[in-house]
Amino acid sequence: MKGYTGDTIKNVAMLGHGGCGKTTTLEAALLATGVISRLGRVEDGNTVSDYDKMEIEKGYSISASLIPVEYNKHKINFVDSPGFFDFVGEVNSALRAVEAGLIIVDASAGVQVGTEKAWNSCKEFQIPKLFFINKIDKENVDIDKVVADLKAKFGTSVVTLDDKDALTEAIAETDEALLEKFFGGEEFTDAEFNKGLSDGIASGDIAPIVIGSAMTGAGIKELLDTLLKYVPNPGDHAPYEGIDANDEPASRRCDVSEPASGFVFKTIADPFVGKISLIKVISGKLTAGSEIYNSRAEKSEKLGSMFYLRGKTQSEAPTAPAGDIVAASKLQYTRTGDSLCDKAHIIIYPTVLFPQPSLFIAVEPKAQGEDEKLSSGLHKLMEEDPSFVIERNKETHQTLLGGQGEIQIGVIAAKLKEKFSVEVEQKDPKTPYRETIKGSSDVQGKHKKQTGGAGQYGDVHIRFSPSQEEFEFSEELFGGSVPKNYVPAVEKGLRECMEKGPLAGCKVVNVKAVLYDGSYHDVDSNEMAFKLAAALAFKKGVAEAKPILLEPIMHVDIKIPDEYMGDIMGDMNKRRGKILGMEPLSGGGQTVLAEAPQSEMFKYAIMLRSMTQARGSFTMRFERYDEVPAHLAEKIIAEHKAETSSE
Repeated sequence: MKGYTGDTIKNVAMLGHGGCGKTTTLEAALLATGVISRLGRVEDGNTVSDYDKMEIEKGYSISASLIPVEYNKHKINFVDSPGFFDFVGEVNSALRAVEAGLIIVDASAGVQVGTEKAWNSCKEFQIPKLFFINKIDKENVDIDKVVADLKAKFGTSVVTLDDKDALTEAIAETDEALLEKFFGGEEFTDAEFNKGLSDGIASGDIAPIVIGSAMTGAGIKELLDTLLKYVPNPGDHAPYEGIDANDEPASRRCDVSEPASGFVFKTIADPFVGKISLIKVISGKLTAGSEIYNSRAEKSEKLGSMFYLRGKTQSEAPTAPAGDIVAASKLQYTRTGDSLCDKAHIIIYPTVLFPQPSLFIAVEPKAQGEDEKLSSGLHKLMEEDPSFVIERNKETHQTLLGGQGEIQIGVIAAKLKEKFSVEVEQKDPKTPYRETIKGSSDVQGKHKKQTGGAGQYGDVHIRFSPSQEEFEFSEELFGGSVPKNYVPAVEKGLRECMEKGPLAGCKVVNVKAVLYDGSYHDVDSNEMAFKLAAALAFKKGVAEAKPILLEPIMHVDIKIPDEYMGDIMGDMNKRRGKILGMEPLSGGGQTVLAEAPQSEMFKYAIMLRSMTQARGSFTMRFERYDEVPAHLAEKIIAEHKAETSSE
């Protein structure tokens, strides 16, 4: 795969709903160009693209893979992306490396949610869109209806290349002079037609359709010809914007004459080779054996081994020019989203943006003593898939795994077992409830222990009341009732008690404690005795000051098509939620603004996907703590008591 330059390279992302045939379309392209001698099948686990053991077992793509197809003196770098919505992070990564998106549509299923999402992703990344209507060999397929549905959903700019009237109208819409000519009844010259079509596709104003079948090979050569003719070359891309070492704006043209730079859009954790970084070469050229500077890590890296990937097969790449996609192994500091550049010409490109996790699951190792192994495995998997997060909740003492859905979290758990020999249990996250007081109390805490030898004696009188601060401590002692050197021990005893409240063992907040009296013993008093006396006072004082449970309230922004509004609002009411308002979305639909208790929202991602056929999305952030309704508080306290009594 040597000898290609920026004007003989095309970079295309394969997009579409799960099961539409992206991987099989690539197999058909490899068969048509003589790379393979027979068509691999996803269900047989023998495709070039889905080579990962887990992808073979599950029968669907999990991560983006690179499949170059050499055709007619060109190389098309296909980046095959997963169709399941849980792996949207992989789609975002893929779209940073390409100049066009090829959206595969299953002719027997028509426009699906994944088709809409692929279209919206291409719009978001401002890249041209092309359609391949696949599986036309299936029974009872109505191609005209699929084309009509695509036009109805995405506009008249979606056209088949043999429909001259529709093409002429779409071309006219891209240019004012052509529009005038069109309305004047004048015909376009061939040059105007071809330029208008190319410009319209490049700008995203026209989305051409090719029709065929990956299984029979019909339309595959036509598809490749269309991609060569209409997908912009890497060099046609607008200058890539970034910042320099002084945080000033900087840019690079996709040209070999510019200083070398590249963007790492994907990391593969290969069990044999180690870490593999997939790099889109943006400017200049990368050379094996040379040094390159990682501008995020501020470290130089040695490009020891560079190669072209086709699935899992590798071929040596001594150099890679601007516009190409190349793999490098064992880069020490480099991770997904990093920029690599000439140290004398530093540039940092924007990193890959991943959606916020919408589903959190608590994970713990099944075998005791494997916490370190679990942590290490998760952090290694994050190098490969930075779209999931790990959080350690200090209040609930749980390790939380956050992702886009159950499938992604299930895959992570399976990889932990396969690659790192750690089996995990998945549990519902615990709500980090808190405790506070609504009233005041005045109590004595006395610790007295005398069982032969030195005794222990500490006695404190403390007033408790609500506070705006998390914990407020002061003393109003007089006459030496408690020596000053024991006061820090009293405060320490109270602070330690704040970590575990008397109602449900939760963190206690917003309490003021005033030490105003007490007594001591010349021989038996010590710091420990006063710490224990403070703890006794705390338990008694909080219990007498109208203690209550607090729960975290989340602010939720839910983006949905209009037709799901009623369902969403009804469901939010069932979750003890409150609708704050609505804001229209620019492309249609609404953003529903709401607040709801965190305890009601842990599985919301699953419910929202089900209620909206995966068309809805949401983001959530912590807002404040509110009092738990009495009937629920009783239940939580009872559960805590049952748990602690059984321990």
